[in-house]
Amino acid sequence: MGEATGIGTTRVSSASVASASVASASVAPAGIATTSIGSSVSEDPTGRGAPTPAASRPAGVGAARRPVALLVATAAALIALDVITKHLAVAKLSGRNPVEVIPGVLDLELTRNSGAAFSIAGGSTVVLSLVALLVIGVVVFTARRLRSTGWAVVLGALLGGAIGNLIDRIFRAPGPLRGHVVDFVHLHHWPIFNVADSAIVCGGVLAVLLSLRGVGLDGSHHTDTPDGARRDGATPEHAERSEHSEQQAPRG
Repeated sequence: MGEATGIGTTRVSSASVASASVASASVAPAGIATTSIGSSVSEDPTGRGAPTPAASRPAGVGAARRPVALLVATAAALIALDVITKHLAVAKLSGRNPVEVIPGVLDLELTRNSGAAFSIAGGSTVVLSLVALLVIGVVVFTARRLRSTGWAVVLGALLGGAIGNLIDRIFRAPGPLRGHVVDFVHLHHWPIFNVADSAIVCGGVLAVLLSLRGVGLDGSHHTDTPDGARRDGATPEHAERSEHSEQQAPRG
């Protein structure tokens, strides 16, 4: 009888301990993570819960700044190249006949241009200077939404070309905002131009190509596919009926 009583007491005590464990687990604070017997227990002293997963965090600022850095680097490289080549052209080609580079195709001939790229709108230097300032402001404003590498090159080319020719219009004769732009590259049957002109034209061509491909400033790709349609041409309802028919079809 004594042994039976002891065994019964032991079973009752074990059941009481198990019940107490369950009760304590049900009222455990939110900051304490309870586990099964034999596993470790971790605590969060601050009570803030689990940290936010890295995937749910906003994109890093560094990733957003990379296209802007590419824009600035492209513009700076083009401005430097434009200024250096114009300086060399003035120093080496002044008072000389055209220097033939590729017979019948390309030569170097120094001219002074009061108009826009490729000698367009001659005599409108002041207006073109103001337009260049406007282009620079638009590019700087647009750069805030820039996430695309391709568009970074486009805006960098436009910015570098606009600033390159604006430098001539500000600092060259006959005066500020009226200065004549130095042109020296002459492709036969094509107006004489410079590096800044080439940058503007190439940037415009690349902008058209990116637009045709549906590439946005934020790096997204826009397509003409209507909302709700799949790339294979089937609508979600048609695809659902097809999958349902395949599930009901008897298998051999």
